[in-house]
Amino acid sequence: MSSTFGTVFRVTTFGESHGKGVGAVVEGCPPGIAISEKDIQPQLDRRRPGQSLLTTDRDESDRVTILSGVENGRALGTPIALSVANRDQKPGDYASMQSIPRPSHADYTYQMKYGIRASSGGGRSSARETIGRVAAGAIAEKFLYEQYGIEFVAWVNAVSMTSASEIDENSVTRSAVDESIVRCPSKSDAAQMEKAIKTAKEAKDSLGGIITCVCRNVPAGLGEPVFDKMEARLAQAMMSIPATKGFEIGSGFSGTRLNGSKHNDPFIKRGDRLGTLTNNSGGVQGGISNGEPIIFRVAFKPPATIGQAQNTVDFDGNQTTLEAKGRHDPCVVPRAVPIVESMAALVISDMALQQKTRQY
Repeated sequence: MSSTFGTVFRVTTFGESHGKGVGAVVEGCPPGIAISEKDIQPQLDRRRPGQSLLTTDRDESDRVTILSGVENGRALGTPIALSVANRDQKPGDYASMQSIPRPSHADYTYQMKYGIRASSGGGRSSARETIGRVAAGAIAEKFLYEQYGIEFVAWVNAVSMTSASEIDENSVTRSAVDESIVRCPSKSDAAQMEKAIKTAKEAKDSLGGIITCVCRNVPAGLGEPVFDKMEARLAQAMMSIPATKGFEIGSGFSGTRLNGSKHNDPFIKRGDRLGTLTNNSGGVQGGISNGEPIIFRVAFKPPATIGQAQNTVDFDGNQTTLEAKGRHDPCVVPRAVPIVESMAALVISDMALQQKTRQY
């Protein structure tokens, strides 16, 4: 089972959702970068459960501890171990479901692959695994901002049938995103999204959604064709996040409806470099960043675990009815925003360090 991501900037996550804790080991972080728990905690706070009525009721503070690789507030260049304790785990909530694979969840596939599974909360398939990604991503963000001025901002662009409108991708900020508990910077649309999620939660149901992310100030030249193109690595990173079902960059699928004469991005002079007049390419051409903002979208399905009674079968094939217990998000996208930002930071950190190997 692969729990490691990256080539030069490498991250290995560990832990199960209802075990003693979760975390990550980061390798390849350049020495001397200023790092502390205070740099990491804000993103974990944005990801943690129990933030609002729109999220799971699980009560976790998700306080991170740096175990190694940092001394006197500076990265040593050695592996950085990050740990977050699980304090509100309730594996007993899943006792009645041990013999029943939850519909559209990972219970059946994990059992088939390994012959055993973590029966409480999904184990490694749980979104709680993403704590390690977010903690590691915060370190990657710190490195990229200090070295290149790169910034990452993601937001909820759609929940179910409600889509956000009039969002300036070039100027939207995290503070504007966080003004809404649904993390949509369009206030009127955010209100409709919140209402839809609350209605689904009351009905013991769930909703899907779309997150948009912009990566600003990414220098031209990052990406490793042909199999590790920038968009290919971003797609892999995003599709590794639990509950994701789609990825598109730039014009994405809508670009298929344009002629080439309309879709092409004409070059212009921008300061001391070339830029593009439009950005249908999403900041990537030929698998390599072109210096324009990298813009992509990620689709998340409705959470599989719901409280409604569902007709299904147990592992022996016997007909049964499942009413899932436990604490679950009715819609994951508000809490997934920092996860998307973190995975983007991990990809671009790795690409930036690979590019540095070409500088003699």
